[in-house]
Amino acid sequence: MKNILIKSGFVLLLLLLSCSEEKVDGEDFGTVTGRVVVANTFEPLANAKVFSNPTSSIVFTDEDGRFTVPKVVVGQYSFQAQKDGYLTKFEAANVVNNSTTEIVFELSVSTSGNRPPNAPTLTLPADNAVNQNRQVVLTWTATDPEQDSLSYEVILRNDATDDVVVYSDISTPTFTLQNLAFGTKYFWQVSASDGVNAPVMSAVRTFTTTSFPDTRFLFVKKLSENNVIYAGDNSGNQIQLTSSETNSWRPRKNNQSNKIAFIRSNGAQNHIYIMNPDGSGVFKVTNSVPVAGFNPEFINFSWNTSGSQIIYPSFDKLYRINSNGSGLTEIFHTPNGKFISECDWSYDGSKIALKVNDASGYNAEIYVITSEGSITDLVISGVNGAVGSLNFSITGQKLLFTRDISGFENPDYRQLDTRIFQHTFSTNTTAEINTEKPAGTVDIDARYSPNEAEVIFVNTSNDFISVRNIQKYLIGIVASRTTLFTNASMPDWE
Repeated sequence: MKNILIKSGFVLLLLLLSCSEEKVDGEDFGTVTGRVVVANTFEPLANAKVFSNPTSSIVFTDEDGRFTVPKVVVGQYSFQAQKDGYLTKFEAANVVNNSTTEIVFELSVSTSGNRPPNAPTLTLPADNAVNQNRQVVLTWTATDPEQDSLSYEVILRNDATDDVVVYSDISTPTFTLQNLAFGTKYFWQVSASDGVNAPVMSAVRTFTTTSFPDTRFLFVKKLSENNVIYAGDNSGNQIQLTSSETNSWRPRKNNQSNKIAFIRSNGAQNHIYIMNPDGSGVFKVTNSVPVAGFNPEFINFSWNTSGSQIIYPSFDKLYRINSNGSGLTEIFHTPNGKFISECDWSYDGSKIALKVNDASGYNAEIYVITSEGSITDLVISGVNGAVGSLNFSITGQKLLFTRDISGFENPDYRQLDTRIFQHTFSTNTTAEINTEKPAGTVDIDARYSPNEAEVIFVNTSNDFISVRNIQKYLIGIVASRTTLFTNASMPDWE
């Protein structure tokens, strides 16, 4: 019996000792898990060393950057992660009994000993290159001692303005500059960065763009839903002057000021702007009183000879404004409430031709007023159909205009047989200029050539939905009708 009690007590002692195997001197344990990744990119880092202070087990991360440290005595720790090429990172951890504590290490690349890239070498265009196109491809070479991946910036400035343009995040040693100004000297430089050291700059090179070509023609093309202004030369070359993101039309150049005036949509209104011949330096002239009338596509305005003033219509009123936007003055108000759609100022500034019409564009009249607003001549009235295209001769003794002799009228302002006419004030007579217009077409937007030996105009089918072409005709010369530009309208020839 005594032996049985001794054996039973021994078994009980073994059971008690077995139950306390996980506990040493009264300590409790928890688990620490986590991940080691690259800072910023969060890519996993394998074989990173993870351990703690006070000391715990040393573990290494797996291919996914994960690690587990088991049986860590409960308490406050400072864990650290190490890997060659990266800065050691420390993270605090509070280990709780029978719980798992998560830690994430974001290791930054160590820049210790990393050398900066070599200065880029500019290759094209050659230094001091001239007659470059408005699109220039820049190229350079660059290397890095550690063959780090490089990114580049192109720094561009010119001798015409103080503007400095920086093109960033370039991943290859080439970059294309677009829509450069004509006749401008550009300075360019490239910086290279390895993402570790400070960027390294190249030397500075220069190139000069080609001069603006001799483009005496201005016209409009439709791009998507917007009118866009172009310049062109006698060979048919074309240069876009205004952006397709804006609606700009009816260009008129003044040679003395060397400026182009035009109409542009501005919100719900239309206003007059001016720009340089190459499309730069855009300035809004009108503000409080917009250009307005029965149909914006058929409204016109006019410069004075010096280019210091512009006249323009706004419904039944004619205004004069300085080209710098000052001095807005009402100079005429139609006596019968008709809208003024077109105007032209004579070269000597003594008289102004006006085309007025009702709200639908018809019941048109053409008459001449003095610069003070007194009516002096009546050119046409009491006719049906569309009338337009006013343009004085250089002497002011003749006036060019167009008229739809069919007399057709409809809500779309369609024209069926529009022809070019010339009124002579000395004899008070009007005669058609026979341009040998093809049947079923119309000649609209007519203007004299600079020497007045020719007329320039738009010809299109009288369906008014076909392609419009700018043509010219040598007055009085049979079979001299030629096409200058296709799919274009609203010409100006200065």
